[in-house]
Amino acid sequence: MTNILTGFVNRITAEQLQVLSVRMLTQGTLCAKWDLTADVRRLQHSVSKSFTSMAVGLAIEEGKLTLDTRLGEFLRAPSSPYMENDSPLHPCQLTLRDLLRMSSGHDVPPLRAEERAYLTEKDWVKYYLSQPLDRPAGEQFTYSSGDTFMISALVQAAVGESVQSYLTPRLFEPLGIQDVSWETSPLGITLGCAGLKISTEELGRFGQLLLQNGTWEGQQLVPAHWIQQASAKQIENKGSVDWSLGYGYQFWRCLHGAYRADGAHGQFCIILPDYEAVIAINSEEDRMQDILDAVWTEILPLL
Repeated sequence: MTNILTGFVNRITAEQLQVLSVRMLTQGTLCAKWDLTADVRRLQHSVSKSFTSMAVGLAIEEGKLTLDTRLGEFLRAPSSPYMENDSPLHPCQLTLRDLLRMSSGHDVPPLRAEERAYLTEKDWVKYYLSQPLDRPAGEQFTYSSGDTFMISALVQAAVGESVQSYLTPRLFEPLGIQDVSWETSPLGITLGCAGLKISTEELGRFGQLLLQNGTWEGQQLVPAHWIQQASAKQIENKGSVDWSLGYGYQFWRCLHGAYRADGAHGQFCIILPDYEAVIAINSEEDRMQDILDAVWTEILPLL
């Protein structure tokens, strides 16, 4: 199963890219895999965001939320003499759509990883809602893990259980992903933006579910229309080659008609609908564009 990936492995080795594990699925079948070491569960960083998006789609399908739901409908903001809750620059006015496409309007988004590590305020929802917007929502993409945490908090408030608990019978267990580990806030809200631990093989199964528009073994786990919306371009963005092709609802658009979930240091779940293929990768490498370039050059021609 590794021979197909020889060119990719040779390239990442030559470029000293610290890729740890790869899974390649075509037409629903695992056709190639490679592991530097055992394929253990690893921290997926922002790949977690795309799982949180699935919880949103399910909550909308169940009538618990809409894309126009505002944070203030479910989450209480701290009182402030400087900011009225009905102000257009108050985070309470942010809609679920604003958060999903990361257009909340913060120049410096709250709850960045480095800020979470030292934040003394245990109620992260209250903290986020205390930070006024710098511009009207919906105008500009600004990558924000805080936005995704608030999505998780909003889902929890709407459905009455954490995103992890909500997804366990609806997504994780049907995919054969048991005993999931997912970090939480100090008050027990699923982190949403990061913190999920799964293996590359499990990540590949998630990608296959996405490729199949939410169906798994004859069961519709996630609404097909939601996956189509979430994976479509919902807002313009700027960045390097594969970070400048548009952002969906917690998914990145990329070259070759593909879209992906990705996480810091080289986690990727790449879905290529035109090729009926999924490529899942775990790494410990900051040169993420170089990994994608190796995928496009060494793996794509084999599909």
